[in-house]
Amino acid sequence: MSETKLPAPETIAASHGIATDGAYGAVAPPLYLSTTYTFEGFEQPRTYDYGRGGNPNRDMLGEALAKLEGGAGAVITSSGMAALDLLLGQLTREDHVIVPHDCYGGTLRLVNERAARRQFRASIVDQSDDAALGAALAQGAALVLIESPSNPLMRVVDIAKITAQVRAAGARSVVDNTFLSPALQQPIALGADYVLHSTTKYLNGHSDVIGGALIAADAADAAANRAWANTTGLSGAPFDSWLTLRGLRTLFPRIERASRTAGLIAAWLETQPDVRAVYYPGLASHPGHALAGRQQRGFGAMMSFELEGGREAVRRFVEAVGAFTLAESLGGVESLVSHPATMTHASMGPEARAIAGISDGLLRLSIGLEHQDDLIAGLEQGLKA
Repeated sequence: MSETKLPAPETIAASHGIATDGAYGAVAPPLYLSTTYTFEGFEQPRTYDYGRGGNPNRDMLGEALAKLEGGAGAVITSSGMAALDLLLGQLTREDHVIVPHDCYGGTLRLVNERAARRQFRASIVDQSDDAALGAALAQGAALVLIESPSNPLMRVVDIAKITAQVRAAGARSVVDNTFLSPALQQPIALGADYVLHSTTKYLNGHSDVIGGALIAADAADAAANRAWANTTGLSGAPFDSWLTLRGLRTLFPRIERASRTAGLIAAWLETQPDVRAVYYPGLASHPGHALAGRQQRGFGAMMSFELEGGREAVRRFVEAVGAFTLAESLGGVESLVSHPATMTHASMGPEARAIAGISDGLLRLSIGLEHQDDLIAGLEQGLKA
């Protein structure tokens, strides 16, 4: 017998859950806002009994993301930080967590706060340094967080190499795939045990829902995560899940268009005299360009660049820039500019930012769906200031 061919990822994103309504034949999945569900009879619960433990919209989104990431199951949470905390909350005082030195500021804040409360030990490591990672793993480790490309400097690490090293040390790995989404990278296929998302970003894609997801490669881990989410109440809301699934329908065309524009903008920024450096893996000048080409299906729509003149130059730039909006977050249809040192990574403090290489002159761009000529004209306006 021939094997059943799985649908292409684009088809999964566009059609998972479509035309599955058995009550009225609705093409779009209905929204289930009910907090509680009837029992068929005494000691006869149905598929769902209480909304914290399960909801059709949340499960439908989780199924789609698990399929797209090649995982065994997913838990949908109230935010990306809640998805990370779903893992961290299951650790014990004896456990050791390893995080990258240049990760998202909110991730570092959460890990540091939990470690300060002695809920586990934490080490901050440059994961591009094999010896440093090996030394940290030799201390015993339970969980290693990987972020590639990193936020905001777009550093790329070898996910397959690191996950193999982590597994050999008897630890688990979790990859934050928010910047690329499963449209461009599948960490489980590269050896990861878990994949983490802020669904707020590319998966939803419209800057109107905050949410998160944790996908597990193993079915037992997926079940354990779901049970812990029910215990702690970290689950996402039904309407947020419904909206995110609607956003997921257009993930592939959105990220394809934004990535194409990002490549043009990065190449243009490299030619500008007031720009000291451009960090975008799609550029041949990027140190991780070849590696990104091997482990990714595209270079994405996130980048950062460094202005000559430091913070004062940044201030003048953001006050004059056109087409881009000064705001945190990323992955929406609109283009955003942020200043990591005073926005997304402010909580790290100046010393940690210096170690990570985040200077006062660094700006991060999230490229949206506007025409590239308008975006370049807007950046030119800022650079002239």
